[in-house]
Amino acid sequence: MASEPELTTQIVLKRDIPWETYMTAKVINSTGLQLLRRYDRRPDNVQAALLDENGVSYVRVFVGILRDITKEDTVEYMLALIDDMLSANPKRARLFHDKALSSEDIYGPFLRLLAKKKWFIQETSCKVLTLIISARPSEDQVSEEHGSSSNGSQKQLSDNFDKTLSGVVDWLCTQLKNPSHPSRAIPTAVSSLATLFREYKVRALFVEARGVRSLVPLISPASKQEHIQLLYEATLSVWLLTFYDPATQAMADTRISSQLVEVVKSSTKEKVVRVALLSLKNLVKKDIFAHQLVACGMPKVIQNVRLQAWHDEDLLSALDELEGTLRDSVKELNSWDRYKQEVCSGNLDWTPVHKDQGFWRENIKKFEDNDYEVLRILIAVLENSRDPKTLAVACSDISQFIQNHPTGRGIISDLKAKSPVMRLMSNPDPDVAREALLCVQKILLSPKYVSFMQ
Repeated sequence: MASEPELTTQIVLKRDIPWETYMTAKVINSTGLQLLRRYDRRPDNVQAALLDENGVSYVRVFVGILRDITKEDTVEYMLALIDDMLSANPKRARLFHDKALSSEDIYGPFLRLLAKKKWFIQETSCKVLTLIISARPSEDQVSEEHGSSSNGSQKQLSDNFDKTLSGVVDWLCTQLKNPSHPSRAIPTAVSSLATLFREYKVRALFVEARGVRSLVPLISPASKQEHIQLLYEATLSVWLLTFYDPATQAMADTRISSQLVEVVKSSTKEKVVRVALLSLKNLVKKDIFAHQLVACGMPKVIQNVRLQAWHDEDLLSALDELEGTLRDSVKELNSWDRYKQEVCSGNLDWTPVHKDQGFWRENIKKFEDNDYEVLRILIAVLENSRDPKTLAVACSDISQFIQNHPTGRGIISDLKAKSPVMRLMSNPDPDVAREALLCVQKILLSPKYVSFMQ
């Protein structure tokens, strides 16, 4: 049996809704019925004229129906009617914030509908709520419009708004982690976030809900048009988050740097490359991201990107700033003090020094300082850390020490590093297991056999 087609606004608006029945049941009044009769199923130009003339009254009726009527067909129809109204002119979302509606709960009906099982109801409620929230006037504008005599009313409006933001962010995070629809839930959520992240409170709530880890995996090269749009909106969301320090801190433990670099390398859409570079420009101001970008080969990527015919001034400016910052970062990275500081932090990353043979040759004798203090810390990291990247880098560093120090194998054996490294050979993370295996080979075998096996 063929499945029913998914609902769309156009399909839903073909229904006949018995508005008179609702007036008889006293769910809507005669004024509401008259407004609906004049508006429903009329040509676009007629509806536009009615909204221009009496838009606030229509919003009051529409929201009231969603608040008071639970019949699913009617709820879907009213959502479709509002969606159609806002799609034709998104600026109409300002009507929901008119002073005449200040005593009405304009968010509540849509927020409750996010919990419904039907995807059309969830999706359309999210779309409408996003537009309404983004059209909300600033706090200063609200104060100016309502006057100082309505502080209590303003506080209630603010509380309702905060509750709405919290509910919307919870729903959006849920969609990223456990989508309600197999193909449309994540694009819907990301599109909404790309709009709502302009609101500072939304960024804070999103980070608090640990949404960053669910967003970052969406930053990957795309070729199909629908995937390109998702990539653009996901990258735009990341860019907006880079203006919020707790969000960048949450990104520090993800692969966002390397993923953005891959997007810049492989994307041909200027708007995608632009927003990826703008994100990197903000991130590179923090040392950890600068180190990661150098390790990812971003300086070379910048050179290649410059060969393409870009026209966007922001894109070109971001390239210039990134190039300058990374040039300075490369000069600073290969230093013993910076390496020691990283090891002492107990949180290791694949910064350039870990693979730079010049660094190891120049600094190998410094590992002997303070009775091999840095080596002892590396071994302690192997025994105590639970972070796969840190463990993999620590194993690699011990391998580098053995390879570059004249008596490296003996020193490592004396410091009893063999046992913790061998235990990591069975680590479930493949990078950790591989680096541990290579390290054990260097501990157990003579250099010529290690070279042969590699």
